Amino acid sequence: MFKAIWLAFRPKTLTAAVVPIVVGTTLAYADSKTISVDVIVLALLASLFIQIATNLFNDAIDFKKGADTSDRVGPQRVTQSGLMKSSQVYLSAGAFLFAALVCGIPLVVRGGQPILIIGIVSLFLAYSYTGGPIPLAYKGLGDLFVILFFGVIAVAGVYYLHTLKFNWSSIVAGLQVGFLATVLLAINNLRDIHQDTVANKKTLAVRFGIKFARFEIIFLLISSFGLGIYWYFYGLLFAGILPLVLVPITRKLIKSIAIEQPSIKYNQYLALAALIHLIFGLQLALGFVIS
Repeated sequence: MFKAIWLAFRPKTLTAAVVPIVVGTTLAYADSKTISVDVIVLALLASLFIQIATNLFNDAIDFKKGADTSDRVGPQRVTQSGLMKSSQVYLSAGAFLFAALVCGIPLVVRGGQPILIIGIVSLFLAYSYTGGPIPLAYKGLGDLFVILFFGVIAVAGVYYLHTLKFNWSSIVAGLQVGFLATVLLAINNLRDIHQDTVANKKTLAVRFGIKFARFEIIFLLISSFGLGIYWYFYGLLFAGILPLVLVPITRKLIKSIAIEQPSIKYNQYLALAALIHLIFGLQLALGFVIS
């Protein structure tokens, strides 16, 4: 059972919940030279719990709607494969949402109304990403959701919790992180385009086709690096320079996406994109600290 639950968490995706916390914290340190350990721990736990809950809801709902079948080319899903009952997956998702709520209460006390609104919306969208009357992932809105909630809002929210101030630099950092997190989703959707078409899951790849999906992935990758020029003018030079170490493997990923048709091989590209997202975030954070 433990192995099944761990598989349902989709551990390879959890860096998308960690990186924004690291980036937002280090940017706050660069600007104010003070950070809160309580904020780091609680924000990290809340982010991880919401990510896990979202993954669990996605696992059960995609199977129910026919998006996950025995023909899928992506990683194994616990509901579709019968490792867990859908009721167990739903119950686990609810438990993690409750845990996120508990972790979020002290953050709301510190950050006030802005954090309360972010928290309520995040909890709601954990289910509404694939469930409810307007499931974002089935309407082509998943990409925007990831840019905002695993990028801009996450980074800016953590920055605000540390400093109790708003700064446009947190939006730029959030876009960089969010774009790379969205690359993971876009590659996943391009890989599953044929199966999603059958299941009427109208991702951007399904709506606009393979060429558009490739363009989206390449645009998001290039834009993440391109925004690095902002840090030169902001006075955090190394934040613009250090992530450039990833240019060679990013170029390799772009070339592969541009020429390869959607297939099981995209699982390798997904893993590479996850690595780029993680290292980019860590390099960006290091740049904030040493600049």
